[in-house]
Amino acid sequence: MLALLKKYPLICFIVALITGLLIWGFWPQSIMVEGIAAKYAPMTVSIEEEGRTRLIDRYVISASVDGVTCRQQLKVGDTVKQGQVLLEITPLQSQVLDPRSRAQAQAQVAAAKSALHAAQEQANAASASAQLASNELTRLQPLMAQALISREAFDKAQTQAQTTAASKRSANFSVEVAKYELEAAATALQYSAAVDSGQPAERVPVRSPIDGKILKVVSECEGPVRTGEPLLEVGDPSVLEIEVDVLSTDAVKIKSGMKVLFERWGGDKPLEGRVRIVEPVGFTKASALGVEEQRVLIISDFVSGAELWNRLGDGYRVEANFILWQQENVLQIPASSLFRYKGGWAVFVIERDLAVRREVKIGQRNGLIAQILEGVNEGERVINHPSDEVDDGKRVEVRSFE
Repeated sequence: MLALLKKYPLICFIVALITGLLIWGFWPQSIMVEGIAAKYAPMTVSIEEEGRTRLIDRYVISASVDGVTCRQQLKVGDTVKQGQVLLEITPLQSQVLDPRSRAQAQAQVAAAKSALHAAQEQANAASASAQLASNELTRLQPLMAQALISREAFDKAQTQAQTTAASKRSANFSVEVAKYELEAAATALQYSAAVDSGQPAERVPVRSPIDGKILKVVSECEGPVRTGEPLLEVGDPSVLEIEVDVLSTDAVKIKSGMKVLFERWGGDKPLEGRVRIVEPVGFTKASALGVEEQRVLIISDFVSGAELWNRLGDGYRVEANFILWQQENVLQIPASSLFRYKGGWAVFVIERDLAVRREVKIGQRNGLIAQILEGVNEGERVINHPSDEVDDGKRVEVRSFE
């Protein structure tokens, strides 16, 4: 061997170099991993969804009669008092009469006058008949007392007097009806839109039902409205609630009285609230990806003082964080370090630069961290995001990001 080394030193050097490179190339290399220590820290399990504020009491003020509203002087945000007149509704104007309609109206007036005259003449005739029957009855009464006429003749005279008296009253009523019909016919000419009657129109006042602010003005200009048509929306912005729509699978985990935090609402600190109602009916809503989801509305109330959120108004955006579970001192590791093993959960624990697979028992999880009940002790490092190269007994090199 020494003779070969002396005779062919260059060849021996090349062989040794190649052998060394082969050994170095096939020698097991350490796998670079991220190691995170198990530690005790506060842990919260929650459901986060986007919500918005809304008024508890919102009043839509509608037109109570058909008519014309005046021009709106109120603007959104104006303060109103209970009982304050917000606007008034005047009656609709009569139609303008074209030549044919005016001629028809004048003819109806003339016909009504003639009907009145006919009714008056009939009333005069009925009055004369009643007077004649009354005189006849008066003349027969002393004869009946002396038994000079039969009872049947006297009853006929009495009945005739009563009948003619009733006819007289009916004729007088007919005269009254004819007068009203003449007045109605004349009204069509008197109150045409083209004629100014000079009489002030009646106005129906629309009042505010509460102390609050104007939320919406449907129409600012003067114009006709129909009964039931919305005019204004009024509410009290100092009394707010929060509505949040969550997935139906998450809604079953939320209960009335549960604590909820409202974050990213614009203030410096989160606001605290309580769940008041979990609505018993769901609805379908398309997500941002176009997937239809079944969602449920959760209604919550503020617990924080009104001075902290009085800058919020109706329809403001908030981030709701429903607290399902919370504990101050929990042994925890990243949830990304867990993987399935034999129907349970396991992690790779770093022991003497080796990855050791260890089965664990977990408790609560919130998507980022997991509670450890058994299998890992405080301070032990686990491999976060273990790759397919990591296996039990493999040598690893830790890159800590803490």
